[in-house]
Amino acid sequence: MTRARLRDLGITIGSFPPGPENAITDVPGVWVGHRTLIQDVPPSAVRTGVTVVTAREGHLGEDLPFAGYFSFNGCGEMTGVAWIEESGLLASPIALTNTAQVGMVRDAISQYARGRYYWLPVAAETYDGWLNDMSAQALTREDVFAALDAAAPGPVAEGNVGGGTGMICHDFKGGIGTSSRSVTADFGQFTVGALVQANYGDRELLRVDGVPVGREIGPEVVPMPWQAPPASSSILVVLATDAPLLPVQCKRLARRATVGLARAGGTGHAFSGDLFLAFSTGNHCSPMARAPLEVHMFPLAGMDPLFDAAAEAVEEAILNALTAAETMVGREGHQAYALPLDELQRIMAKYR
Repeated sequence: MTRARLRDLGITIGSFPPGPENAITDVPGVWVGHRTLIQDVPPSAVRTGVTVVTAREGHLGEDLPFAGYFSFNGCGEMTGVAWIEESGLLASPIALTNTAQVGMVRDAISQYARGRYYWLPVAAETYDGWLNDMSAQALTREDVFAALDAAAPGPVAEGNVGGGTGMICHDFKGGIGTSSRSVTADFGQFTVGALVQANYGDRELLRVDGVPVGREIGPEVVPMPWQAPPASSSILVVLATDAPLLPVQCKRLARRATVGLARAGGTGHAFSGDLFLAFSTGNHCSPMARAPLEVHMFPLAGMDPLFDAAAEAVEEAILNALTAAETMVGREGHQAYALPLDELQRIMAKYR
């Protein structure tokens, strides 16, 4: 069966409607770009890339969004978060890549041309060493620039793309996934979008809308990776919203990614890097302002729908990563098999 998004398979989760693209780019001004490297130059097999998420249509400068960070389990790296914790501001694009090249990606963002300069950039990683020869360090500064140049609104490629190229999720092929939710409040309509780099989890824990899909698809149906990657592994989550949130509210929103992860079957193992970042474009802040700024705060009593929407969007983003990803052969012949979509539909129909 041709790879598809979850809703294209007739599987709908949650209660909030998605945005037009069901992607993080449904938040106005949020753009996504990928650079994917798939190369076979013996003895090296490259299966990696970089994904970037940027606000303000790629033009931050004097108009920075508020942001907040949460580490569900900290066996991973996300640069730039000390400043986010201190200032509550996101001052650069967010880049997702592999463990061995997070430093290079971080430096490349700070060197990005075209008259921009990003200080204390945000770059994060998950481990793709089962499929990708990380020692080759194949990504270059120009690849990061290409991802930044490719950042655009609209539909977002998912699965084996960008930073998700070599990732594995619940012992199936994983990668990049995205989703969004539309929330109506008394004073307006807002969007919460999520993008994940999913590279975590045991197969037997995988659930789709509460259905134990992972337990139903044993190794006799879909082989496990030859030597299954550690169940600890990792997931990165970026949440964006146009709701006017203060930094502490962004941090609260980031925490709710944990709920979406848990619904899909993630539990935050001891050596897992489960790192979440949320930002809000609903306020405007110049870091060099010399006068008080007028900002708005979403009412405390109205936050619950945003929390619910964030959990739903993260859960569906993870599942979209799984349904979009294709079987991949990587270094030393290692394989990661795609979640079989016909089996997924059969199992969902059985339980419903």
